[in-house]
Amino acid sequence: MAISIGSDSLFLKQAQSSSSNAAAQKLSSSLDNIAEGTATDDELMEACKSFESYLVEQVMKSAKKAMLKNEDEEGEYMKYFGDTMTQEYAKIITENSNLGIAQMLYDSMKRNA
Repeated sequence: MAISIGSDSLFLKQAQSSSSNAAAQKLSSSLDNIAEGTATDDELMEACKSFESYLVEQVMKSAKKAMLKNEDEEGEYMKYFGDTMTQEYAKIITENSNLGIAQMLYDSMKRNA
């Protein structure tokens, strides 16, 4: 049984899915600690920053889908590593910009706790 290495390959779909799932699971476990009341202020802020980064990543992915008419416009490199690059760009945007989503979320959670 041969597995093709192309846009329809099982490997590519699994890699993209597990990349997104890993970020979502990390965020989910952080939120579980917060819900239990065992999180410190630093952990709470880190979870808020992770959420902001995840949100920026999803916006970037949606914008990319809207810009590309079909997946064939994307190069082979981007098919394999595009999600990782998007995650890193989202982290950089979150760390170096002043979006303020994480801070607003943190303040709201502290106020309601």
